[in-house]
Parts: sequence; structure tokens; C-alpha cells
Amino acid sequence: MLPRNLHVWLLFLTAFHVCGRYFPAAAAASPPNIVIILCDDLGYGDLECYGHPTIKTPHLNQLASEGIRLTDCYSAAPICSPSRAGLLTGRTPTRSGIYSWIAEGNPMNLKKDETTLATLLKRAGYDTCLSGKWHLNGLFNNPAQTQPSDHGFDHWFSTQNNAHPSHENPDNFVRNGKETGPIQGYSCQIVVDEAAQWLRERQEKNRPFFLHICFHETHEPVASPDRLVQQYPEAKGRGEALYEANVTNMDHATGRLMKVLDELQIAENTLVFFTSDNGPETLNRYKNAWRSWGSPGPLRGMKLHMYDGGIRVPGILRWTGRITAGQTSSVPVSSVDLLPTICELAGIPLPTSKVLDGTSLVPFLSGKPIQRKKPLFWHYYGGTDNRQVALREGDWKLVAWWDQPQKMSTGTSLSPGVVPLIKKSRLAGFELYHISEDVSEQHNLAEQEPERLKKMAQQAEQFYAEVIKEGPYWFPEDRP
Repeated sequence: MLPRNLHVWLLFLTAFHVCGRYFPAAAAASPPNIVIILCDDLGYGDLECYGHPTIKTPHLNQLASEGIRLTDCYSAAPICSPSRAGLLTGRTPTRSGIYSWIAEGNPMNLKKDETTLATLLKRAGYDTCLSGKWHLNGLFNNPAQTQPSDHGFDHWFSTQNNAHPSHENPDNFVRNGKETGPIQGYSCQIVVDEAAQWLRERQEKNRPFFLHICFHETHEPVASPDRLVQQYPEAKGRGEALYEANVTNMDHATGRLMKVLDELQIAENTLVFFTSDNGPETLNRYKNAWRSWGSPGPLRGMKLHMYDGGIRVPGILRWTGRITAGQTSSVPVSSVDLLPTICELAGIPLPTSKVLDGTSLVPFLSGKPIQRKKPLFWHYYGGTDNRQVALREGDWKLVAWWDQPQKMSTGTSLSPGVVPLIKKSRLAGFELYHISEDVSEQHNLAEQEPERLKKMAQQAEQFYAEVIKEGPYWFPEDRP
């Protein structure tokens, strides 16, 4: 019997071109396994392979050398919960009503009618597992809101938000609805332990799988092993040393997971994608952020910013035996592209009940241009400096703000009154950057490029009106 996704797998019967290079002919007998590794607040410049001068990340260096290091990889939002929603749904998170980070008890949650990547893969016969941070509801492990099992995960081992009391010896994990109590060790290693055990104990080893690893690192409250902290004696105090060791600990955990794939002899048919949910936390933004020494590298802004420091993140793609090793690509990609890409690779029809914003990257994997029907777009109402919208098309990026006199507090969870304000707002001002040449977004070319500005502003206005119209109300007093 021929596989239902034969049209995809015929791509691998002959050698083909990827980003200017060829790789050997290879045929896949089954849809690929999928591993998506998502870090928390890891900055664009925090990895050795992205230019950090002191942090050591040998395992991620190796992962990058075995695949494609993406220089223009974007998260779905500059803040955590929306970014996670965008990755799993392929949709601008405002559409789903995930407007900001979700505080414990907040009514925001990923609604039942949202179709996630895990749900689609499970329906197609994949085993599915989530290990790590969930952060897509305010009532965690409570049937009043959707949980990971409601969105396609057969096995889940998660926390609502951060590891408590810190990354060391966390006590707030829940496994398939049952609280685990205190666990000895560091969060990233615990998350990989769970994933490794799940991989080894799967009953049907021939079934494809989707494994979603969501590290708490490098989000506060940061805690790191002393043996790694001691590797950074030149750090500017203990806070910086703890942060740098935190990145290295996460790197080691990633290396352990890759070793498990090798031991189980499944690496060659496993697509691995490593990234972060947003840019790095700003040092001392709040009381416990004294360890947040993350770096945006050459980018402007950090977490909560609509400039690239808030949304451009590390991105490493490895598919052993399918993608030529040692590549670097500057093609703009986003986490909202993962759902349509993986669906095409697995031969799964795209969901049609709601608008998708991502674009399949399969042409990119075959050395062809990505055919985007719509530009990359971001919205976060609490963006720093009142910058709430960004749009990128090719080498150009637009940053915009709204017409409301009220500036929203940055970094807060959703409260009553915010959604009505969003829904009556319009975009009022724009900045324009030639992002491929001005990576630090220092030269606003709005006056020099009036025609381009007009076109991109119209696109942004249209997109903005569309997503805020779809976004739901959460508080009864907000509903018209």
C-alpha cells in the first residue's frame, strides 16, 4: 500500500537542492517524527553559535552544525503565552484571544475550538507528548479550562507557568492530571528525563511521534548547578554567572535528548526544531529579574518589544539524512509556520475552520522560495514604548502604534477593560526599517520610502483589523 503522503516522500527519492546545497538521495518509509524544543526567554544572542562571547553551548553548536542555523527566525509574539499559542495553532495569537501572558486564575485559555498541531498529529496516528511548561490556561489542571490533553497530548508532564520555587527541585509538576510533588534536580534535566522515559516506553515503536519539549530555562526564577556556575568566573557577579550557567545547563539537557534519539536509532527520521518563545528578559524589570542577563545580540529591544530583540530568536532545524549539514539561512521564518509545514510533511490536510497565518516551509526545504500569501505579522497590546504591531515582508519591516491615548502597562496579564480598548483602536503611526541591512533598526526610513510605507501600512492596518475582530472577550463586563 502506498503511503497517503506519497507526494511529499517522492521528494526524497532523488537528490535535491537545499539553500544552495545538495544532499544525497534518501527515501522515507514513514512520516517523520517531530521534536520541537522551546526555550523560555532565551535571547537571540545567548548561544555560542549565535555569537555569545562567553556562554558555552557545545551541544547546540553541534545541532546547528548538523542542520540549518536560521538567522531570521521569529517567535509568534514578544511574550510567552501568545508565542506558545501561535506555535501550536499556526495563528496570530490575538485571533485565539491569548493577548498576553496568562496569570494563575486568569480566564484566558486556549479554547477547545482551536486546532493544535498536537491534535492534528494525534488524529493522524502519532503518539504525542508534552514535557515542560504549558502556560496556555489560568486554571491549570482544572476541568473548567482546557488542559494539554484537550489539545492533543496523550502524555503530559507540565507546570502552569514557571518552575516553583525555582528551576532547582521544582514541586509544581503535574503528570497527566496528577501532581507529582517535589522532584530532585534541575527543571531542564527533569523535563528531558520524562521525555526520554516516554520515548523508551512507547508501546508501538513503529508509530511516528510528536514530542514538544518546553524548557523553563532561562526564565526567572533562575537556578543553576554550582559546577556550571563555577565555569563563569569572569561574570559580572553571581546573577550573570547563574544565567550563563542556566543556558549551559539547558544545552546539556538538549544534548542528552539528542543522545536518546541516537540510542533509539530514530534520529534519521526525526525532524528537530529548536527555538525560543521570545527575546530575553530585561535585567531588573521586576524584583526577581536580577539574574536575567540574556542578550539580544545585535538586535534592538528585548522581551516585550516589537523591535526584533523581542521577537527574533535562535532557530535550529535538523533532519539527519534529509537536510544537508552545516547550513546558515537568512530566509525569514516564524513559529506559526510549523503547523502548515509539519502537516504537509506528514500528509495531513490543513484545518479549515479558522484562519491560518503560517506558511509551509516545505519549498524552503527543497531549495525553493517560500510563497507567502501574507506577510509575517505580530501584535501585542502591551508592547514597550507603545509599539504594538510589527509586519515584515521580505527585507523590510514595519513597526506601528495605535491611536488610543492610553498606554498599556507592559508585561502584565489581561485585565478587564483591555479588550474593548483593543477592539476600538486603529493604527496611527509607523516606522519603516530595511531590516536585512539595518539589523539593529536604527534608521527609520518612513520619510525616504513613502510608497513602500503606504503599502506596508495598509497591509498592517488590514491585518490588525482582522485579528482584533476575531479575538474573543474574556471578562463578562467587557462584552458589548
